[in-house]
Amino acid sequence: MADVIRTTKLDLKAAALAGLVAGLVFLIMEMALVAATTGSPWGPPRMIGAIIMGEGVLPPPATFDLTVVMAAMVVHFGLSIVLGVVWALLAGRFAGWMAVVLGAAFGLVTYVFFFYGWTAVFPWFAMARGWIGIVSHIVFGVVLTWAYLRLRRRSV
Repeated sequence: MADVIRTTKLDLKAAALAGLVAGLVFLIMEMALVAATTGSPWGPPRMIGAIIMGEGVLPPPATFDLTVVMAAMVVHFGLSIVLGVVWALLAGRFAGWMAVVLGAAFGLVTYVFFFYGWTAVFPWFAMARGWIGIVSHIVFGVVLTWAYLRLRRRSV
C-alpha cells in the first residue's frame, strides 16, 4: 500500500503547473485529432473561445483568428489550472498505478462535466461529443497525474 498512497502536503504550485502541462498536451492532441478527421484544427479553440466571446465565433469557417485563439487560451489554461488544483485536493496523495487509474477516471469525469453538464449554458459543446473528446480528456487526466507526481514536494 505504501506505493499507492503517500503522505504529502498539498503543493499548489505543482498542481497549477501540472494543470498547465496537461492542458497543453490536451490542446495539442485535441487539435491534431480534429485536424486529422475534419481538416481544421481551429474548431476546438473556437469552441473554447466562444465561452467568453459568444457563439458568433463558432465555425464555420474553422479558421485561425488570433483574438479567438487568445481568448481560448485564457479560458483553457485557466480551467486547466483549476482542474490541477481540484485533482491535487481530491487525489494528490495517491501514487503509482492507483494514481494513474484515478487520473484517467478524473479525465473522463471532466469530459462528462464539460460535454454534458455545460451544454445547458454552452450548447455547442454537445456537437463535439465523441471519441476524440473522451480520449483527449482521459489523456489529460493521466498527464495531469504524471506531472503532479513529479512536480510536488514530498513531505517528511
